[in-house]
Amino acid sequence: MSDPNDKTKKPGPRVEVIRKGPAPVPVPLKPATPAPGPRPVTPRAGPIVPRAVPSPGAPVGSAPPPARASGPRPPGRGPPRAGFRPSGPPRPPPTPEAIAALARKERVPNRIAKGDLEGKMKCRIWKKLHAEEAKRFDQAFTLMEQHPNLDLTEAFGVVQSGLSVEDFLARRARAKRRDEVKKARASVEGAVIDAFVAGLIEKKTEASLVLGERTVLDVLTGVQAVAFECERAGRIEKLQVVLLTNRATWDALSGQVERDPRLAQKPPPVARQPARRPVSDPRPMLEHVGKPVKLVLRNGITLSLPLLAVGPFDVLVGDAESAVFIPLHAMLSWAAA
Repeated sequence: MSDPNDKTKKPGPRVEVIRKGPAPVPVPLKPATPAPGPRPVTPRAGPIVPRAVPSPGAPVGSAPPPARASGPRPPGRGPPRAGFRPSGPPRPPPTPEAIAALARKERVPNRIAKGDLEGKMKCRIWKKLHAEEAKRFDQAFTLMEQHPNLDLTEAFGVVQSGLSVEDFLARRARAKRRDEVKKARASVEGAVIDAFVAGLIEKKTEASLVLGERTVLDVLTGVQAVAFECERAGRIEKLQVVLLTNRATWDALSGQVERDPRLAQKPPPVARQPARRPVSDPRPMLEHVGKPVKLVLRNGITLSLPLLAVGPFDVLVGDAESAVFIPLHAMLSWAAA
């Protein structure tokens, strides 16, 4: 007999009873109904006028404003621009006088004054947005009032550089002079003078190189950009040379030339900057080729000989058989004889 309090015995499996209901009755399928087609649209007579919507503040029952008739724009009018309605005829372009007058009045650059006259940014707005630059232009216009010979570019340059007006104009003049010397040298050919020096080197002719205080007799062996190469003396800088020719020509010429004893004792030095030399532009001498000229050299020698050729840095004087090479830096002055 089993003990009902024995918990170690496992219960038996449960059995679930499933009862079947009546069988389902089949439902007949309905035939598919075709989708309805688009309805025909009947054209309306006359143009379509959109219905006007009254404004929110209009009283109830007020008549809406008449709608604008559709159709082509009347002739004589251009295409409309979005967000712009012309208020009148176009402005004429501002004149340079009007631009300069407004720039001086408002103390602004010309480009800002031009934009103001063209309907762009106002001068006062530009001065608020660019206060630092506007302050410099105000100082420039103050300088123009104090020095009437200054233009706006020069006055603004004085303000930017921090120099005095005199120092700035002197520096500007030197810069302009340097540019003129570069253009002058580039516009003159020196083939004739180069051929003369190359002939002395090729023939190994004994040459006379007259320097500031002495004369060197030697044979040229080469030429560099800033110096001559000699057989015995070695390298001689071109800035030291006053004239160059063959020995026979100088022996015949040296007793006939005029000399200034003061310059012979102490020749003035040659400035390293070509713009600071007395003669640096060869172009005025071109029209005197074939005519006699008077040259005053820095060691006191004065020559009056026909001008044979002009180069970027030097000239040839004399005749074809006894030509004399003279650098421009060796001249104190020249004039038509």
